[in-house]
Amino acid sequence: MKILFTCGGTAGHVNPAVALAQMFQARNQGCEVLFVGADGGMETRLVPKEGYPIETVTITNFRRSFTPAAIGHNVKTLLNMNKSKKQANAILDRFQPDLVVGTGGYASYPVVNAAAARGIPTAVHESNAVPGLTTKALSKVVDVVMVGFEESRNHYDDPSKVVVTGTPVRSDFFQYTRKEARAKLGFTDEKPLVLSVWGSLGAEEMNRQIVDFISLEYEQGVPFHHIHGAGRDYQTVCQALKAKGVENQPDIDVREYIYDMPVVMAAADLVLCRAGASTISELTAIAKPSILVPSPNVVADHQTKNARVLEQAGGAVLLPEGECSGEKLFQTAASILNDKSRREAMAAALREMAVADAAEQIYSVLSGLLGQKKRK
Repeated sequence: MKILFTCGGTAGHVNPAVALAQMFQARNQGCEVLFVGADGGMETRLVPKEGYPIETVTITNFRRSFTPAAIGHNVKTLLNMNKSKKQANAILDRFQPDLVVGTGGYASYPVVNAAAARGIPTAVHESNAVPGLTTKALSKVVDVVMVGFEESRNHYDDPSKVVVTGTPVRSDFFQYTRKEARAKLGFTDEKPLVLSVWGSLGAEEMNRQIVDFISLEYEQGVPFHHIHGAGRDYQTVCQALKAKGVENQPDIDVREYIYDMPVVMAAADLVLCRAGASTISELTAIAKPSILVPSPNVVADHQTKNARVLEQAGGAVLLPEGECSGEKLFQTAASILNDKSRREAMAAALREMAVADAAEQIYSVLSGLLGQKKRK
């Protein structure tokens, strides 16, 4: 058995593919796996760290603008599409996969499209609530489209081809109960815990707002525990807090990076974060109420669309960055943290929409495709 996964652009596209690759190899002796990404993409660093080989195609995205720079970029992308088509076919010739799976990113397009044209079983998985251009285009040629949320089905031309599988979440996120995680973090009281993090690198504007948020906590006697991941702005955040007289406070834990995220997330009563696909999947899977501040710097504003799905279900509060402030964040967080029944209702809403066994669901769908192998 040979399976080709193609993905890239973000860890949210790569991680589900890695989880599936591990599952297939654990259950199918001799299963060979190959990844395909884009030249220079982060997948070329992430995938080898997981022990898998990766090849690349020369592909770039389309910019939705008519500026001279954007037009020039799009012309280059059109030229790259022809080049990547040849590269994709060469990879398929060499590897001879039994199944090709795209999990997001524009690198998926030439490989999945070429595989579908050959009659190789193909599938795509979309973690975001609303499909991007790549998934939308591939949905017309693949055998199956797998999505994270039921609300996503109607965004496709052929809803009957769509299967709601959820998005795989690392197993260590399910390792601890709230009580066990709090004990591991050394909490001996019942003060609620708020977790704030704006991505592995952080976000300058939101870190500034968190400084104001923490100052308000401090002024009110630190009514709850707070762990914040500041990313590359760590020193700046620490200096800003010190200038405001906030230091040596045991209930406020500012870190450069949160290495034990599954433990912290399990212990948290409220999460303040962005709304990327992986984050949304984790929050839903472990039913954590959240305040979502979508990044305004992503293609097609897809984080806002992700956040809106959770907000409409009742599991999250959406605050656009342009309307947000440290004070508004604090007031919103305090209103949730001081209302246990509201938190319980938010958690229940998330459990209702979650697909707890997403990896198993996807494995079942893909195994079914392998059983219907139709190579020409």
